[in-house]
Amino acid sequence: MKDKKIFITGGAGFIANTLIRHYISDNFITVYDNFHRDTLTNSEFATHPKIKIIKGDVLDFNLLCESMKGSDIVIHAAGIAGIDTVIINPVKTMQVNMIGTANALEAARINNISDRFIDFSTSEVFGSMAFRSSEEDSTVAGSAGEARWTYAVSKLAGEHLAHAYFTQYKLPAVSIRPFNVYGPGQTGEGAMQIFVKKALKDETIYIYGDGSQIRAWCYVDDFVECLVKCIEDEKAIGESFNIGNARAVITILGLAQTVCRVLKSESKIIFQPPLSADIAIRIPSVTKCEEILGFKAKVDLDDGILKTAEWFKQDIL
Repeated sequence: MKDKKIFITGGAGFIANTLIRHYISDNFITVYDNFHRDTLTNSEFATHPKIKIIKGDVLDFNLLCESMKGSDIVIHAAGIAGIDTVIINPVKTMQVNMIGTANALEAARINNISDRFIDFSTSEVFGSMAFRSSEEDSTVAGSAGEARWTYAVSKLAGEHLAHAYFTQYKLPAVSIRPFNVYGPGQTGEGAMQIFVKKALKDETIYIYGDGSQIRAWCYVDDFVECLVKCIEDEKAIGESFNIGNARAVITILGLAQTVCRVLKSESKIIFQPPLSADIAIRIPSVTKCEEILGFKAKVDLDDGILKTAEWFKQDIL
């Protein structure tokens, strides 16, 4: 893909940073972000001549719409995530994830985005028991007021709206459901980056709950490879896709132990009470990605941990 104008909300984030690396040599990118989480500033792309940076919020519709003018592709990656943040700011979570997505979609319609609109949803829409969940499986809402479902419902609402814009306005929308993406540049509250940082310093690793929660972990390079297919393959339009690595499956306790083993860490592992309702198991079916997009994740867990740790060592050691 060449000479396209790509507009990325949440463009300072770590997934966006990997996507920028893929596209920046042959395309032009506008990063639109409030820089609440920031991988971009200290990256090699912060002053790249083909990047335009706009500090803005997706709740500011006028600025968002004006900033998007002339774009061919919109990647809507902005959103509030992380259970700690959701507990503290449930209203902001709902506003950013629902109203922000509504603003991005309407701005894309007004600006006649013709190539692609990528909506970032979440794997949490499948609820607490998601074993090999396919895109056609029922999604869940959970109990009202519970922090985890506040986040999931806000993302699911955005996903429904993206499909509505495709149906009603023919906006070339695609929704993606990331399953535990990790890797260099990750910021926020993700278990992997917390465990890796702690392990590198031999500090105590805390696990909320009993550690029996099961997750499938997807390295960011694999995730972005599939994301690129969602952007470029016409067969993706109007669809939702689970993006994950169904082979890299492990309990949270097993993950902490694996991180310590791979990094030769002496960190102790301590259990603490859960912060909120938890997801017992979250493993995707990735058959749809394989059949429609020809994608299959490649990076195994040990290799991904080592690559992630190498990046974090720059700031820690």
